[in-house]
Amino acid sequence: MNTLSYKTVSANKNTVQKEWVVVDAEDMVLGRLASKVAKMIRGKHKPNFTPHVDCGDNVIIINAEKVNLTGNKATDRTYVRYSGHVGGKKVTTPAEMLKRKPIYVVEHAVKGMLPKNRLGRALFRNLYVYEGSEHPHQAQQPKEINLENINL
Repeated sequence: MNTLSYKTVSANKNTVQKEWVVVDAEDMVLGRLASKVAKMIRGKHKPNFTPHVDCGDNVIIINAEKVNLTGNKATDRTYVRYSGHVGGKKVTTPAEMLKRKPIYVVEHAVKGMLPKNRLGRALFRNLYVYEGSEHPHQAQQPKEINLENINL
């Protein structure tokens, strides 16, 4: 037999089917939400997943301020930023950040689960996080997805 009855499908930018998905983060655990969203953005849930191509979906997360942190993570974990000046180190907790910038907490968690390279930076642009239950992407007709019922 000279021919193969199967071939490995390698997706590229032109053949990828990207969808728009809405995820409600209300009462979800931050880490579990972030890992499932990162897999969706990466495209690992699709049968034609290709590691070096952006083949994931565009994910919209709403109600970012209502996300949960289990255990003592809200007070024990720290976010550190540095201004570049002497004594310019600022340390905040997730509890403080959820009050001030809840979008940052979710984005930071998802970004940490994406690849640390050019592809990871491009994939991060497919994530849209909003505080309330409204988002400006109605024209894309996103599908509502419940991540608790999906095994990714």
